Amino acid sequence: MRFDDNAACALLFGQHHLNLARIEQKLPVSIVTRGNEVFIQGESEGEVRTAATVLEDLYAQLKKGRIVGRDEVDAALRMATGGAAQGNGGAGANDLVLRTDRRLIAPRSPNQAAYMRLLERHDLVFALGPAGTGKTYLAVAMAVSLLKQRRIDRIILSRPAVEAGERLGFLPGDLKEKVDPYLRPLYDALQDMLPEGKLEQRIETGQIEIAPLAYMRGRTLSNAYIILDEAQNTTPSQMKMFLTRLGENSRMVITGDPSQSDLPPGMPSGLGDAVAKLRSLKAVGLVRFDQKDVVRHPLVSEIINAYEQAARPAAEAKEEADRAPDGEATSSSDGQRQ
Repeated sequence: MRFDDNAACALLFGQHHLNLARIEQKLPVSIVTRGNEVFIQGESEGEVRTAATVLEDLYAQLKKGRIVGRDEVDAALRMATGGAAQGNGGAGANDLVLRTDRRLIAPRSPNQAAYMRLLERHDLVFALGPAGTGKTYLAVAMAVSLLKQRRIDRIILSRPAVEAGERLGFLPGDLKEKVDPYLRPLYDALQDMLPEGKLEQRIETGQIEIAPLAYMRGRTLSNAYIILDEAQNTTPSQMKMFLTRLGENSRMVITGDPSQSDLPPGMPSGLGDAVAKLRSLKAVGLVRFDQKDVVRHPLVSEIINAYEQAARPAAEAKEEADRAPDGEATSSSDGQRQ
C-alpha cells in the first residue's frame, strides 16, 4: 500500500509503530513499512485485506483531522472484522459521525453503527446489551447533536430510582439532590459532550431535563429527545406509562441490560415485556449488543464473557428440569433416583 501524506503516515503508524504492532497482535499478519509504503503479509488473502482495510480507514480518519490512537485502532479492527459478517457496514461505517460541542463521535463496532442508523431512522429504539457497549452514550450523543441542529427543543433523560442491591435510606436535600446519585451516568455522558458551564445553563433553561421515572406520569413529551436508561429496572406498568408519554415530533430511546435487573426476585422486567410486545412493529428499532461491542477497558469484555459462561450450566439445568414431566425424578450417573 502507498499513502500520499508522509506526515499522516507517521501518525498512522504511531509512535514506535505501536499502531501497526496492535494490528499485528489482533490479526495474523506481518506489517513492514518503507517511507510511505506499507507491505502486509499474511497466511490468507482475507486477513491481508482486513489489515489493509483497517489502515485505509485510520488514514481516512487522520485526513479528516481526527486523532488516531489505540482505541481508534481497536475500533477499526472491530469494524473490519465484524462488519461484513454481521451485515452492519464494516469499516466504512465510520462515516457515521455525530457532532457535539466538544467532540466528534463515531461508532466503534458494527452493532454501534447499526444502532446509530436506527437512531437516525426510528422514533422509538430499544438498545439491549451489557455494560460498556455505548448504549446510553450514543443515545445521549444523538440527542445533543439534534439539539445543536435545532431539530428538537429539549432533551429529557430518565432512569428508575432503583438501588443496585444496596439500601441507602433517605437522601438529604431537594428533589434534584435526591435523584442525582441515580442519574450520575447521564450527567457524565453530557459533560463529555458539552463545554464547561453549558450543561448547567441548558438545565437551568429547561433545554435538558433529568428526572426520575416516577415523575413522568401524566405528561406529554413533545418536540423532545427522550432517553430511558437502565430500563431493565422498570416494571411492565411503568414501561407502558413511559412509552405512552411520546408526543408530537419526539423520539424515544430505551436502553438496558436484561442480565442486570435490580428488581425484587420474581418481578418481571418492563424492558423484556416491552421488547416482546413491540419488536414486530416496523416503526420500532431494536439492537442487541454483546461482549464484542464493549468499548471500555478490554478486561470488561472478558469479565462479561466469564459471567455468561458461568451462568450457562445453571440455565441449561433449569431448562432440562422444566422439560421433565411432572412427578418424574431425574437420575444421577450411578442410577440412584434423586
